[in-house]
Parts: sequence; structure tokens; C-alpha cells
Amino acid sequence: MESTLVTFPGGRTSGRSPIVGAVPVGERHGLVVAETPFHPLDHTWPDQPADRGTIGGLPVVDCVTGARSADGEILIGEAIPVRRGAEGWQWLVVHVTRTPLPVGAEVDLEVDADFRAALSAGHTACHLAALALNAALAGRWRKETRTDALGHPDFDQAAITSSRISPYGSVDVYRLGKSLRKKGFAADDLEPAKVAQEVNDLLDRWVAADAPVHVEIPGPELTARRTWHCSLPDGEASIPCGGTHAGRTSELGRVEVALTLDDAALTMRTTCARG
Repeated sequence: MESTLVTFPGGRTSGRSPIVGAVPVGERHGLVVAETPFHPLDHTWPDQPADRGTIGGLPVVDCVTGARSADGEILIGEAIPVRRGAEGWQWLVVHVTRTPLPVGAEVDLEVDADFRAALSAGHTACHLAALALNAALAGRWRKETRTDALGHPDFDQAAITSSRISPYGSVDVYRLGKSLRKKGFAADDLEPAKVAQEVNDLLDRWVAADAPVHVEIPGPELTARRTWHCSLPDGEASIPCGGTHAGRTSELGRVEVALTLDDAALTMRTTCARG
């Protein structure tokens, strides 16, 4: 069984492929095909939910990442002991169904295109919000630190603890603890409402610019290191990303964030007007 080839990075929502393997997923059936348009939940950074749809006419009730070790054992999701792309492993998209299908059968795969579009909008808005948050907080850094693609100190990467994409939105949580202060970030007297207004002003400008978005795809493998790009008025933005995205910023409608500060954690909730 070879690593699964994927077509979702290019926007595909349908395909046809042979079933090359099957693995139990609890009391359900995990089906592996040679090539799929389905985006699975990533076991390392589970930000974007799995696609919905059908395989061979059966509902896909979940879609997860699987990994086959050198001795042939297939592990699923959180049971995988290595990071995605580790050498010596085959990396699989596992389509979970309630009913089995025979290995060797050629099947049609159909992704719920509306649900995919909603998640893609939420993911693109999430990246834009992170870049705008970096810009709004740039003046709070007292030491030099890693910068994002637009040249601002990368608060998002330095402080983020979790990111969850939803249809037309996302929730990102950042820790403002001792380790971040040691890196030079001053969190004293941070006013969430004021920062959110700066972020939203910038997002309004970026959405109005109708900036094009694309995903750089170095190869068809599930583990290929893909990169999100957006040609913003402020420069060419890029973020490593394994998810799916809208084609232009104007497709998002109005993007707006709300920030809350609680127990040394800053939470950013991002929404798109299209949702």
C-alpha cells in the first residue's frame, strides 16, 4: 500500500479510484484508495475538520489520517506515534464508513462541495486574521523575533496553542505567559477591543482588494509541504498550510474578529459574513 495521493489542494471535490486497503476504525470500516479528493483531519495539527461526502455511494462518516509503519501496522489519528511525513511510513487518507466495500473495487468519491467551501472560507479568513493580528501587535515586541511574510513579528506562530476551523469561521487561542514575555512580548495593558478594531480595519482593506489566493503544491502526496499564498496590497503573504482555501479574499464577504482575554489566554474568534 503506497501513500495516498490527494487532489483537494487544487480544489477538487470528486474523483474515481480503486480501494487499495481496508482497516478497522472502532466498529466502523476505514477505506483507503489510491487517490482521493477528501481532506482528512490531521493528527498533528487538527485545525480543519474532515470533508463530508460519499465513497462508492456510502456516506463518509469521518475522514482521518492513517499511517502504515515499516512492519505493516496501520495506525489511525491520535494513535500515530510520529509526526506527519516521518520517513519510513506510508501516509493514508482513511474514509470511515458504516458499511464495508471490497478491496479492489473502483469507486466514485464525492465531497460535499458546499461544506468544503464553507471550511475553505473559514481557513482563508483564519490566515488573514492571524496576519492582521501580527500587524496590530507589532509595536508590543521589545526584542527581535521571527517575522511573518509581511515583515511583522510573528505573534501568531510564537503564541498559538490551538486553532480550529469551522464553516465560515475559526477560533484561535494564544498563551500570553512567561515564555512569551521572555521572547520580548509586552502583554501589559493589552486592550482586546482596541486591538480587534485595528485587525478589523486591516481585514476590511484586504477583503476589498479582492486579493487572489492560491496553494503552492509541490507534489500529490498527502504529506507534501504545501504553502498558502495571498497577494495582498501589503505584500505577498505566505503560510505553510495543509488545508483548503477560497480563491480570492472577496469571496469571504466581511471578515471580522472578536478578541477576549482571560487567564493569560487571548482568544480570537473570526467570522465571515458569507456564513
